[in-house]
Parts: sequence; C-alpha cells; structure tokens
Amino acid sequence: MRERIFLILANLFWAGNYVFGKYVVSEMSPLWITFTRWFLSLAFLIPISYFVERPNYRKVLKNSWLSLSCMGLLGVIGYNLLLYGALEYTSPMNASLVNALNPAMMVFFSFLILKERMSWTNVVGFALSLIGVLFILTKGHLEWIFQTTYNRGDLMMIAANLCWVFYSIIGKRLAVPPITATASSVALSVIFLFPFLFLQPMDMTQLSVKGITGIIYMWLFPSVCSFAFWNMAVKKVGPSHAGVYLNLITVFTAIITLILGEKILASQIIGGTLVLIGVYFATKPKPKEKVIKKVHAQL
Repeated sequence: MRERIFLILANLFWAGNYVFGKYVVSEMSPLWITFTRWFLSLAFLIPISYFVERPNYRKVLKNSWLSLSCMGLLGVIGYNLLLYGALEYTSPMNASLVNALNPAMMVFFSFLILKERMSWTNVVGFALSLIGVLFILTKGHLEWIFQTTYNRGDLMMIAANLCWVFYSIIGKRLAVPPITATASSVALSVIFLFPFLFLQPMDMTQLSVKGITGIIYMWLFPSVCSFAFWNMAVKKVGPSHAGVYLNLITVFTAIITLILGEKILASQIIGGTLVLIGVYFATKPKPKEKVIKKVHAQL
C-alpha cells in the first residue's frame, strides 16, 4: 500500500513538472534548469539518505560508481535535458501523452534485458500503445506516418522515454539503497554538468517571479520527492509494475491543463486513450503470475 501511495505522489509531482517546465524553459535553457533543480535538491537528498538509510558514501561510490554514473547520465541528465528541450517545441499535454508509452517500453526492454516474461497480450498491448503514440504524433492522420515532418519535441520525448527505461532497469539491479542511489547519481550528474554551464552563461537575477516559482517547485517536488518515492517503490515492486503508474502523469497533466483553461485536442484524447488501453494490456501479468503474486501477498 505504501509503495502505491509513493508512486501516485511521484507521478502527481512529475505532472506539475511538465506544466511548470513549459513556463520556465522560456526563461532558462534546459541545461540550466536541469543543473539548478538538481544542485538545489542535494541539500535535501543527502540529509534524507543519511537519516533514513545511514549510507557509507565512500564505499557506495567506490563499489558502484559506474552504475550510479550511468543512472545520472540517463535519468537525471538525459531525461531532463530531453524533457525540457521537448517543451520548447511541444505542449505539456503532448509531452505527457508521448511519455505515457513509457510503461509499455519498460515491459518490452525488461523482457529483452532482464528476461522478464512477456505474453502475447503484452505484445498486442505494446503494439496498440505504439499506434496511439503515432496517432498523437500525426495529429490523428496515421496515413502521414511515412510522409510527415514530426514535431521535434515529440521525438525528443520518445528519446527521453528510452533514457528513463534504462535508468529504471539499472536502478532495479543496483545493490544500493534507493534514496542513497538517487542522491549519489544526482551528485555525479551535477559534477558532470558543471563544466558545460560556462558554454551558456546566464544571469539568474533576470528570472521573473513565475520562473523562480517554477524552479522552486521543480526543486522540491519532482526532484526530491518524486525521485525518492520512485526509487523506493521500484526497489519493492520492480520497473514493470511501477511503470504502469506513469500513466497517471497524463491524467494529472490533463487535469492541470483543463484547470488552467487550455484546450485538449481530439487527436490527443483518442491517441492517449489508445496508449492507456495498450499499456494496460502490455503490463498485464500472465494468469500464473497473478496466482504467484497472490500467494506472496498472503504469505
């Protein structure tokens, strides 16, 4: 039950990240947004990890520096640079809809890499999710698949999905407590990003109130809370099961979009529905797996 609450809250905060990110990216580059939010998040992540997990960071970094570096490059740097870059070209709603393909991709790559089982129902669901995403990319005109110029932001979100899939798979196999893994990968990412800031000088005093509010939100909620909640849950339930909850990002983003008075296109509704239905079947366990999970729950 606790893991479900963690996953719901993580995705609620990430949905807000799409909306606030759209505002902030007009004032800061994706590089500066990524560096700033994660640099600030270390002020919370490191103390929280010490309080909850009591890690020996020297030993952790010595034994797992390569895996933690890969997690940082994929989940912290890669995903966020691509996400904020995408929001320069596409809407928060479209970005969240393309991101909804993530759970099906997790099942597919968990099958390829972790050798997790994949039924024909999962395969059909994965295919249906792909059709839904193509429906969104072509604005409802599937006949344009081979003759259209796709929105750059939507394509960047697909690349961001791949980064997140491999980030989660590495996190599942890493023998490091979840909050410590998050703090360590973030710290390494901040170090990796720092030299590149000199290529894009920026005057932080020029930020508007809206920009500052967005950065504070992204610092506290999507950065600290969501990543800690996500890694704690993935450690318990695995990337495939946790991936199902990523659908909530689309739901929460749609709600926030409507509250802000913005429109949702028919192609987004139809494509998003296909994606969500496909993800349901793509992540549906086999009957035997259901029985095994039920027995484990009873035990």
